[in-house]
Amino acid sequence: MSGRAGPRFTEPAPARVRRTNLTPMIDVLFILVVFFLLAARFAPEGALPVAAAGAGAAAPPTPPRLVTVTPAGVALNGRALAEEGLPAALAALMADPGDPVVLRPAEGADVQRLVDVVEALAAAGIARVLVAPE
Repeated sequence: MSGRAGPRFTEPAPARVRRTNLTPMIDVLFILVVFFLLAARFAPEGALPVAAAGAGAAAPPTPPRLVTVTPAGVALNGRALAEEGLPAALAALMADPGDPVVLRPAEGADVQRLVDVVEALAAAGIARVLVAPE
């Protein structure tokens, strides 16, 4: 041997154990939490308490109070009437503010018009409003 040393073989360095990085998973969970918080509704939605007129209901002992809501206005028991005069005309037919008033939407009447009539009746102190189908 000539003094020249042969190639040296060294042992490779031990492989590092890779640890799972949790940062991307935490980011995704944070984004989901933010999404659900923004999409949630925290305040209750406003609703009008309206009962449906049923077929099994007994006939009221007082005169009928059928209000037909049309695209052009309202009619009380078949007579056309100005919307502003509706609460006064109903008061003449009612013995008690708790007496039922039946609303019937006519063909072409939109829901907003029906809601406006319900709100006007509630503002006048009429407590029981029933909505009948066409």
